Amino acid sequence: MKKIVSLLALFLLLLQQQGIAQEEFIQPPSRFLTRIPFTQLTGGIVILQAKLNNFPDTLNFVLDTGSSGISLDSTTADYLKLSPLATDRTIRGIAGIRNVPFLFNQTLRLPNLKVDSLDFHVNDYSILTAVYGEQIDGIIGYSLLSRYILKINYDSMFIDICSRGTIRYPKGGFMLKPSIGSLPVQPLRVKDAATINSRFLYDIGAGVCMMLSTEFVSDSALLNKKRKLLSKEGEGVGGKIDMFVTVIKEVKLGPYRFRSVPTYIFDDVYNVTSYPYLGGLIGNDILRRFNTILNYEKKDFYLVPNTHFNDPFDYSYSGIELYYVQGNIIVGDVAKNSPAEAAGLKENDVVIAINNNFSQNLNQYKIALQAPNEKIKMIVRRDLALKEIIFKVRSIR
Repeated sequence: MKKIVSLLALFLLLLQQQGIAQEEFIQPPSRFLTRIPFTQLTGGIVILQAKLNNFPDTLNFVLDTGSSGISLDSTTADYLKLSPLATDRTIRGIAGIRNVPFLFNQTLRLPNLKVDSLDFHVNDYSILTAVYGEQIDGIIGYSLLSRYILKINYDSMFIDICSRGTIRYPKGGFMLKPSIGSLPVQPLRVKDAATINSRFLYDIGAGVCMMLSTEFVSDSALLNKKRKLLSKEGEGVGGKIDMFVTVIKEVKLGPYRFRSVPTYIFDDVYNVTSYPYLGGLIGNDILRRFNTILNYEKKDFYLVPNTHFNDPFDYSYSGIELYYVQGNIIVGDVAKNSPAEAAGLKENDVVIAINNNFSQNLNQYKIALQAPNEKIKMIVRRDLALKEIIFKVRSIR
């Protein structure tokens, strides 16, 4: 009898100890920390504002799941009189590889939230400032995203930052379970002449719908042979890159299908996709159509379709890009056989007005060019002379 009592006591003790151990590993509920407003630029790029260390200046940062760290623009570092330390570390983008210095142990100050012990790499983001017509002071990526739970609401244009912990997800959405090292990789299906399941970088810092590497397109025989490939200039870390734009029949992300999706095809010279590991990336012109909860610790990306889910895609093709450079809006590369080339536009033409809009607002001018089958009237300055150039925007469909 004593033996039975002893065994029972031991069993109850083990249960009690196991319960204590379980309680020690149960996370507390996630807590709301702060709410941050954001703005959006071309392609759905998310811009939020923050301050660095004790500097009073408010800086513009791109929120980017496609960044494996956190970074500061070199011009901004010079302005703040910060001296980064040389390192042998490199960053890789679609347009090049760069060696970057670092600013170690910095503090990012968001409204009602201070994030310490951040190591910023310093890079030249002048190309991004030129593309968007807004000063881009840096990029916020994995170094911050991995510390918190972020709730991005594209309807209200707010981001809620919450502590790690247990969280109840809302109804009406779908849970993605991306593979996350420092970058999130998500399986999805693309369909055109062939139907292909592959892995893609989940990249809210890319202002496109889809980008595919030429190797992936070639090896998979994805594209219908009748698809037109139109020349296009793109931008990324490292500078500019020549690519092609077309349309693919369907993209399926979880249970959600998008049809007739504008897609860029690029030659992955710098192996950013580590093909065949990745076929390319899915960008924020698709991902902004969901209010999203990013929970890096649990590898949970929860998507709820929002009011932008059925927004039309941009099928326009003019053959030019516009850049804001030293106070002027200028024409970048003019693609061969494009409407802009046929009309006589040339690289480095200075844009004075588009469709009688003399505001010099780069975003308004880019929106004006996103009008397939519509005539565009541009007034440009070339060699001190004004020229009127008229062309019709094509559709890539």
